[in-house]
Amino acid sequence: MPHVTIEAVIMTPLLIAQVILFPMVANAMTSYWANASRQVALQEAASQMGSTIQQLYLSLNRIEVSSGNITQASTFPKEIVSYPYTARGSLKTSPEPNSSKTLLLNLTLQNAGNSATVQVSMGPNVSWNESSIFNSLSPNASIKIQKRADGILLFSFG
Repeated sequence: MPHVTIEAVIMTPLLIAQVILFPMVANAMTSYWANASRQVALQEAASQMGSTIQQLYLSLNRIEVSSGNITQASTFPKEIVSYPYTARGSLKTSPEPNSSKTLLLNLTLQNAGNSATVQVSMGPNVSWNESSIFNSLSPNASIKIQKRADGILLFSFG
């Protein structure tokens, strides 16, 4: 009978450890994977938004395009991995006169904490309304551009 006692002494703690540790490790791995997939999806959306803004800039920054207001309705997803998101932009200006400007777009998943940033190169005649916020669930979600008579392009979120 000594073999049964030794087996019980060795196996009981191992079984208890497996019952406790396996679910904890599986939960941690699943949480890590879900967070990583949210981050990748958010970064893709940020890149898409940045590319759209840059294409709008390149299309409107021409002499043939007259001054006025343009609104680009949102073609971006309303949710990313079942989470709504917001986007904010800020313009970084180089200290050199007439140099290009860089738009920093920051997308944040609401209630998830993930955020992604993308940089968009633009010309010296760009201005950005930093108080505007893109809300993915808004029915009026859009990118607005005002081309002024002096050639300045004022971008904002609608």
